[in-house]
Amino acid sequence: MTTRPPAHPTHHPQGRSDDELAWFQRRSVVQAAALWVAGGGWAAAHAQARSNIVEVRGDVLRNGEPLTAQHTITANDRIETGPGASLVFSVGDSAFMVRQNSRMAMESDTPTAVKLLRLLSGAVATVWGRGTDRQIALPTATAGIRGTGVYAEVFADQDQRGYLCNCYGTVELTAGGERLVSQSSYHQAFWAEPTLRNGRLLTPAGAINHTDEEMEFLAGLINQRTAWQVSGRKGIKDGRGGAAAPGSTYGTGSSYGPPGSRD
Repeated sequence: MTTRPPAHPTHHPQGRSDDELAWFQRRSVVQAAALWVAGGGWAAAHAQARSNIVEVRGDVLRNGEPLTAQHTITANDRIETGPGASLVFSVGDSAFMVRQNSRMAMESDTPTAVKLLRLLSGAVATVWGRGTDRQIALPTATAGIRGTGVYAEVFADQDQRGYLCNCYGTVELTAGGERLVSQSSYHQAFWAEPTLRNGRLLTPAGAINHTDEEMEFLAGLINQRTAWQVSGRKGIKDGRGGAAAPGSTYGTGSSYGPPGSRD
């Protein structure tokens, strides 16, 4: 008899502790999020000129200076988290959770909507509002995102190997001369390799180091729901990307081609 994998495994940790991935369960975060949502979220924070930080924990720098819960993060800030630190915040219609030991820089032509997030090291979980002119850049690849939930990580001990999971939505990944379009309803993941692996720079990956609950929490901060919350269905969390039975083709949809090619 064939044994199927569990329908909804929570996560597959790789260099991350269970405590680190359970940040959304901390009482301080839950209370802060409830106040954030009850206060009208980012729109109200912007209108009232108050902080857009949901929680800051440990040593976090903004543009090289210590960050406090009273500060406001803009779409052109640089963020660095120390050991054991983390940061949850929202800018415009997007929400972010930065893990410990991470460095990232945001760029935009407006302080209220992140257009480019450069992840230099560490990891970040993100939920983005709809839009086409938005990107996440890793040292080894760039992802164009269109209203989606994405988890990204850079592995410094693996020659800056990049990891990106399209938790739901549409993502266009490019690395070197390769282009990949991913359409996912439940975690479609890829490695962005520093050197060719089996002839490719973009290779399939499993779902690691992030949970459904993290993405649901971030979506709730900006009055969204994840694809699986909307459909009421989850798939096999194996990195293939779909709410489908085992044995289906890879992902809800993915296609390869040179940059600029059409599907």
